[in-house]
Amino acid sequence: MTPDYRLYLLSTLFLVLLFSSLASTGQIVLQDKKYHVDTKVFSKTDSGTLKLDIYYSGTITETKPTVLFIFGGGFVMGRRDSKLFDQYFNTLIAHHYKVVSVDYRLGLKGKKFPSPFNTSNLKAAIDTATADVFDATAYLIKNAKELGIDTAMIILSGSSAGAITALHADYNKRNASALSAKLPRDFQYKGVISFAGAILSYHGAPKYTIPPAPTMFFHGTADKLVPYNKVRLFNRGFFGSKYLAHTFKTNSYPYYFQYVQDMGHEIAGSPMVENLPDILWFIDHYIIKQKRYFMEVDFKDADKKPTFNIPPALIKR
Repeated sequence: MTPDYRLYLLSTLFLVLLFSSLASTGQIVLQDKKYHVDTKVFSKTDSGTLKLDIYYSGTITETKPTVLFIFGGGFVMGRRDSKLFDQYFNTLIAHHYKVVSVDYRLGLKGKKFPSPFNTSNLKAAIDTATADVFDATAYLIKNAKELGIDTAMIILSGSSAGAITALHADYNKRNASALSAKLPRDFQYKGVISFAGAILSYHGAPKYTIPPAPTMFFHGTADKLVPYNKVRLFNRGFFGSKYLAHTFKTNSYPYYFQYVQDMGHEIAGSPMVENLPDILWFIDHYIIKQKRYFMEVDFKDADKKPTFNIPPALIKR
């Protein structure tokens, strides 16, 4: 068993360290808030009540394209209302989008960590989070008029574990899985914006029954938490942004892939500060204007060094 493979199997545990590293990205939290926030309960589960926050300018009933955001934290921790997302949310709202940030059940909290031959807890955590995102989406669709949601323009976005969930949500819906049955048959997400995400598959390489939504991938080439390319054992594997972008390219699915040379899991957060113009351009061209672009950006900042370090004690586990 290679050291890299062991690291990937420990990935979700390491993700809980993400937010401490994001503090070093130099982000500016906008203090002059020119938007409103409404909080709604969208589901009640055995684990508790799940809520979503709707961020908007003007009146809530004004119909706008909506970015549905899913926080990260290794399926162990995280908050839908973390201040780390303020600049990202503010920018989207300032450009006439709504943002809906959602809760989901933290399926690995208090659970035995996955082993090389038993990833059932990880799979269950991803499935649970995806099911909760589908519940949130169903709530938005059902209440679209009073909440001002353009149901033909719901865009998924997520960071780390949230990016994994966002990719799984579109993947499950495009393949009409049992998890997605709670959503209308003719509904599809309009786009996906993934910050260091991946797809866990028990059936070999991911395949789409119908073409996926246009997807924007960000990933660091040195990410040891969520695989940049893939980690595979027999018919099971964790397929990261590089592998998924190759799949999109091979099948002529529109995509934008920015891979950041020599950077690690910092890329789960830094694009929400450093790549805001790129994200707005992606939404405008790929989603609003429906351009069929196939774009890859090989980026390196020679003056920037990784700040997210994995504790040696964890590596030795």
